Amino acid sequence: MSQSNTIKIHESWKTVLDGEFKQEYFSEIRQHILKDKQAGKTIYPPGPEIFNAFDSTPFEAVKVVIIGQDPYHGPGQAHGLCFSVQEGIPNPPSLENVFKELKTDLGLEMPKNGSLQRWADQGVFLLNAALTVVAHQANAHKDIGWHKFTDAVIRKLSSERSGIVFLLWGGFAKKKVSLIDQDKHHVLMSGHPSPLSANRGYWFGNKHFSKTNEILEKQGLDKINW
Repeated sequence: MSQSNTIKIHESWKTVLDGEFKQEYFSEIRQHILKDKQAGKTIYPPGPEIFNAFDSTPFEAVKVVIIGQDPYHGPGQAHGLCFSVQEGIPNPPSLENVFKELKTDLGLEMPKNGSLQRWADQGVFLLNAALTVVAHQANAHKDIGWHKFTDAVIRKLSSERSGIVFLLWGGFAKKKVSLIDQDKHHVLMSGHPSPLSANRGYWFGNKHFSKTNEILEKQGLDKINW
């Protein structure tokens, strides 16, 4: 992250977030990550994929926002899209439950891999609250400034766009509702797809995927091919 040429981010987001990138706290994020690397720690996702959500889904193309908490911290998993893993990596339990709900809701069969890149390419902004993590240390970077940055991202989408469907899964994501203007946007909330929440009945049956497509179609927008 210390080398700007390793960062891939769509020009639209560079413009929208220019003020944030110039803030002192963002410089501190960079320094913290650099310090961890110098200490021999492995950081996920790799540098070019830290802003994958921003590179894959331009600001004006965002139709749906899904908010995750932290990148996966195992080898080869995280690639800058929340809930998503790279092709060839086994599906984490939460993602498995996302796919189970897709089958119940829309009749879709289990995908061949756990990459949600196809969603991002259609306007689903897959945002983790923290964009980096230390290998094998969940939430290692939750307090280094990322939350301030991603809260600013949500506020920008709320204030400068309209008609976006925000999917808030679990207690952490639900807290972000205060950043969203619900007079301009649509918010759907449910439990988290993690086994603990899902098996208690807080996830399965939420029908967020069909509901999202209904909202998009009412606005004259293409539905998501989940």
